[in-house]
Amino acid sequence: METTPAPTRALATEAVHAGRDDLARQGLHAPPIDLSTTYPSYDSRAEAARIDAFATTGADPEGPPVYGRLGNPTVARFETALARLEGTEAAVAFASGMAALSAVLLVRSSLGLRHVVAVRPLYGCSDHLLTAGLLGSEVTWTDPAGIADALRPDTGLVMVESPANPTLAEVDLRAVAHACGSVPLLADNTFATPVLQRPAEQGARLVLHSATKYLGGHGDVMAGVVACDEEFAGRLRQIRFATGGVLHPLAGYLLLRGLSTLPVRVHAASATAAELARRLTSDPRIARVHYPRIGGAMIAFEVHGDPHEVIAGVRLITPAVSLGSVDTLIQHPASISHRIVEEDDRRGAGVSDRLLRLSVGLEDVEDLWADLDNALGATPVGDADPHRSAAPPRGAISHNAPAVAGAP
Repeated sequence: METTPAPTRALATEAVHAGRDDLARQGLHAPPIDLSTTYPSYDSRAEAARIDAFATTGADPEGPPVYGRLGNPTVARFETALARLEGTEAAVAFASGMAALSAVLLVRSSLGLRHVVAVRPLYGCSDHLLTAGLLGSEVTWTDPAGIADALRPDTGLVMVESPANPTLAEVDLRAVAHACGSVPLLADNTFATPVLQRPAEQGARLVLHSATKYLGGHGDVMAGVVACDEEFAGRLRQIRFATGGVLHPLAGYLLLRGLSTLPVRVHAASATAAELARRLTSDPRIARVHYPRIGGAMIAFEVHGDPHEVIAGVRLITPAVSLGSVDTLIQHPASISHRIVEEDDRRGAGVSDRLLRLSVGLEDVEDLWADLDNALGATPVGDADPHRSAAPPRGAISHNAPAVAGAP
């Protein structure tokens, strides 16, 4: 596979061509799918040398592949492409976003650095993985301004998600990276994608994606990926080999295909989302709208009435978890994606019981608005929620201004 040079082409061009630059020379147009789990070789001495090199550094074995758990040519194409889009040296793909995060934690724990500093909100399962200490990690939760003070000699990672799931809160990644000092910053970039922001350019050493979402883009593939420098990538490959959290080649193929339309999909869905956020902001049935300053296809909004009735009332919009598909999805975070987070922690992070999360797809904006309007139709106005913190006046929009580390 090709190496990953510093990007010199526009993002839209990279999205189409990265990971495919060698195809024309092979007389191919579409990338091939390599489904092999093992690869024959009559040169066992060379295989031994490649495996020794992998065991030492985690580098991709040179020459023919050896075994599917060490790597796969189709998956490698996706990794190359994603690294180019994020502007990193490498990327390592996994069977899911949680497998990817677990691998990062295991890398740091293997060095005796089990302490993690994290900023809420995070995706609910990420929050649970850290809080429960399932991988032996210990977490300190703080706001961005408290990161530097929360660091310890055994801190191995600082983790943030911006825009955050599900409130779309944003942090100043450059300021947070500065506060981390020598501790690696992991930025979950699932919501923004490299189309809207590239955390590595702002100081993040690790960029995490649930590739199930926008990178795949069609709701038919589950995957995770970490974009990072080659040194860290080598350690991640060793963890992937040892734990078996590999990505299936067909998933790698679908993800590479998804990347080719990523900029077009994100820009189109973002334009529709901005218009829906504008309409929701002026709707008396809505208590508050959250929409990121950087834009994007995600909206969060709090209703005055029963959010479950809104979920039950949609017909065009799909009531389902996940996000980033071509069709619009709506879900109630307190019931599903963040149910596993302790109730007080959930509410303290701004995930109120009346918050709904909308992942805007590629449908016509008028059709989506008609469906939302109908679903909200019976929602009472002014039904107080005793657990919701004070919000701006009815219909106010929150842009979640980036918090600057060190600011009051």
